[in-house]
Amino acid sequence: MARTVIVDSGFLIALLSQNDQYREWAVAHAGGFSQAWVTCEAVLSEAFHLCGRQGEPKLVEMLRRRVVVVRFSLDNDTDTVLALMDKYADVPMSLADACLVRMTETLPDPVLLTTDTDFRIYRRHSRQTIPCRMP
Repeated sequence: MARTVIVDSGFLIALLSQNDQYREWAVAHAGGFSQAWVTCEAVLSEAFHLCGRQGEPKLVEMLRRRVVVVRFSLDNDTDTVLALMDKYADVPMSLADACLVRMTETLPDPVLLTTDTDFRIYRRHSRQTIPCRMP
């Protein structure tokens, strides 16, 4: 079975921004997966905010072409996501990060593409490391 590729806002910004310090890493990993990337609306909100007017059309095009698709409903996992945010309040864990951790718990054979080193701290199912690729 092919891996379920979950993307974080840091990966998307690195891919869309010519000046991002992780651009080469993101471009190198972008072509390595044949299926659409999955994410959550909280990540998209962060990405739209961070990419600004210059990157917005590229992100919109990725959504239109279904390169990136939303495969998470906070409504279905509110208590679990909020519990993760409470557990990692000292990091702190954002809503987007909590949703991504929950996605790694519910989607088959996940791998998270991220530039956020906090995912080395977070755990899925309480004890398992998050399967991720980062620079």
